Amino acid sequence: MPDSIAELTRAIRRFAEERDWEQFHSPKNLAMALIAEAGELVEHFQWLSQRQSDNPEPDSREAIALEMADVLIYLLRLADRLDIDLLAAAARKLRINEERYPAALCRGRAEKYHRYRTDE
Repeated sequence: MPDSIAELTRAIRRFAEERDWEQFHSPKNLAMALIAEAGELVEHFQWLSQRQSDNPEPDSREAIALEMADVLIYLLRLADRLDIDLLAAAARKLRINEERYPAALCRGRAEKYHRYRTDE
């Protein structure tokens, strides 16, 4: 079982190579597949209350986990094909969001930063 993003990425790449799926894994196709899987994930939460979505039934929880795995697999495959270091990109984005959404200004608020920022 892979225990790092790098190992999981290599396993996913090997899986695709063994099946000669590289030809189908263009960034465009992978991005489209990622969105399709994200849509399947959303289906598990559609029409649930906040409370229900916080505590899914065990069968639903397993199905949700598998859909989340599909999303992760496609995201890692896309990053691999585009040679993007997702950990580095996520760290950059987190720094951007820390500046964009300072805790002192946005704590407990859900609106976009331009709604409460006066310096933009």
